[in-house]
Amino acid sequence: MPETVLFESEREHTRAEIAAYLRSVADSLERGDDLTLSAGEESVTLTPPSTPTFEVKAEREGPTDAPGELSVEFELEWDEAGDAADERLEIE
Repeated sequence: MPETVLFESEREHTRAEIAAYLRSVADSLERGDDLTLSAGEESVTLTPPSTPTFEVKAEREGPTDAPGELSVEFELEWDEAGDAADERLEIE
């Protein structure tokens, strides 16, 4: 299935700024509100279902014998046609 990027933003932020973005997303999800992502002229509004799939991934990219790039990715995913299955995750 082809992928269409609806919105993308990537730049450095302080840890406090990132926490504020994540807190805003968490608050919107908890209230059942739409999520609006915007940067400059670009904007998209999405309506997550009551039980989207939540993926958490930690990655290391680069050569095995040299320093690489580490990342933590948080992803919400759902079918446009309906709710996704619910699964328990713990983050400490």
